[in-house]
Amino acid sequence: MPFAGTLKIIDFTLSNCLNSGVRRVSVLTQYKSQELIRHLMRGWNLAGVGSDEFVDIVPAQQQTGEGWYQGTADAIHQNLGLLSETGARFVLAGDHVYKMDYRCIVADHVRHDADVTVACIEVPVARACEFGVIQADDDGRIRAFQEKPACAAGLPGCPDRALVSMGIYVFSASFLHRELHRDAADPLSRHDFGCDIFPALIGRARAFAHDFSRSCVGPDEKPAYWRDVGTLDGYWQANMDMTGPAPGLDLNDPAWPVRSRGQLLPPARFLAGADGHGGTVTDSLVAGGSVVTAATVRRSVLSTNVLVGEGSVVEDSLLLPGVVLGCNVLLRRAIVDQDCVLPDGIRIGECAAEDRSRFMVTEEGVTLVTARMLGQCAPGGASGGRVCP
Repeated sequence: MPFAGTLKIIDFTLSNCLNSGVRRVSVLTQYKSQELIRHLMRGWNLAGVGSDEFVDIVPAQQQTGEGWYQGTADAIHQNLGLLSETGARFVLAGDHVYKMDYRCIVADHVRHDADVTVACIEVPVARACEFGVIQADDDGRIRAFQEKPACAAGLPGCPDRALVSMGIYVFSASFLHRELHRDAADPLSRHDFGCDIFPALIGRARAFAHDFSRSCVGPDEKPAYWRDVGTLDGYWQANMDMTGPAPGLDLNDPAWPVRSRGQLLPPARFLAGADGHGGTVTDSLVAGGSVVTAATVRRSVLSTNVLVGEGSVVEDSLLLPGVVLGCNVLLRRAIVDQDCVLPDGIRIGECAAEDRSRFMVTEEGVTLVTARMLGQCAPGGASGGRVCP
């Protein structure tokens, strides 16, 4: 999944691993994973770094008696042999958009002699229904867990805030082996860490909460940044958070770089129009290979090889790689999918009813535009993004 113009979502977890000294990493992939595999092979090859350091790509192999990965827990269960080969004492799992020093959560795990440690963050109690809500003692021992409750209890002394799981776990390896075998034998389980494995541990295992503010990487004066990008609204908002003079996450920090696959692209270009007048680009990210001609771009993310035509206005929008905007296009609060070609004069984000008749509009009013919705071939088709005959 592209992010912030030049990155992929997985780059955050892998960069956290590398920066934290975690150098034995396996990425478990399955459906339509070729683009992800290509990104890992070309951008995350640690060959030559060390004989015992690697980023392994582990597709679902459909071994005898096994099928596709049925859930996050089943994915690791199917690969317990690979885990045993490493001799690892602890197993770390997590994704999303965030910068975290994993050494802190592992240190907490060891100090508590825990079976499992889960990273937690405080959120407004009104949003707690979106997450797994945790109640913990003063020493961090987890006493209760509710998955996406309709009404969550607030923190003691702070009723308007709730403590929630970030879906980032550290397991003691031997304990994890036992729990995965138990879960695999349960015909009613969905074989998912958040839905099945973790809730079943509360009360019978040493489960502890780790305060993310202690391991978050970033300025002390700014709140800890973490975003789940599992929805279109979450994905759009996280990208918008990277724009402006004070982005939610610092992508320019040389002390904790977010590494990715480098692409050989020309610099972005900003051109004047036919009348000699230029446009304006403010509070935005513009990736290499993009060309903006006498257009207005505000608080937006333009990924690689995006073309914006003369007289167009782009506000609060995310344009994925290869998008082409014609002249005098209006685009507000939108996600435009890869290789879409928007014709001259099209207006998106101005009339919600009209947008719903042509595209998809989320609960928070973000419009998703895909090539298929535009009547064009999907990315990767023979037409290369042009209108199909």
